[in-house]
Amino acid sequence: MVQTSKRSKKYKITGFSRTPALNSRPQVKGIVNLVATMKPKKPNSAVRHIAKIKLTNDIHVTARIPGIGYRCSKYNRVLVHGGRANDLPGVGYTLVRGVYDFPGVIFKKKRRSVYGTSRPDNYTKHRRRCFRNKE
Repeated sequence: MVQTSKRSKKYKITGFSRTPALNSRPQVKGIVNLVATMKPKKPNSAVRHIAKIKLTNDIHVTARIPGIGYRCSKYNRVLVHGGRANDLPGVGYTLVRGVYDFPGVIFKKKRRSVYGTSRPDNYTKHRRRCFRNKE
């Protein structure tokens, strides 16, 4: 009887964080130490781009570079936020595009906020009815 009651207890993990290097902040600034590529885990096959970052709180992390194409080199300032690449072991952070020295993806029309791209001139997918041209 005693053993079953012990076994049924649920223990909460206190102080657990998936992004401990951010110290409970949404984003942290950092400087790029290395830009490299990495191959994903077993069922997947690709070449993923990663960057080794030294954060302002003197912690070194590995972050993935999102999007197609990038101009990110050593000693660039970048913004890092949480978000792991689940097929890259040890990569638990993502770079934010379009901030500091890391430009956004050019010619991006959809999901522009994720890739740091501003709206192109005369481009709106949906226009409110009151602003449509009266014909």
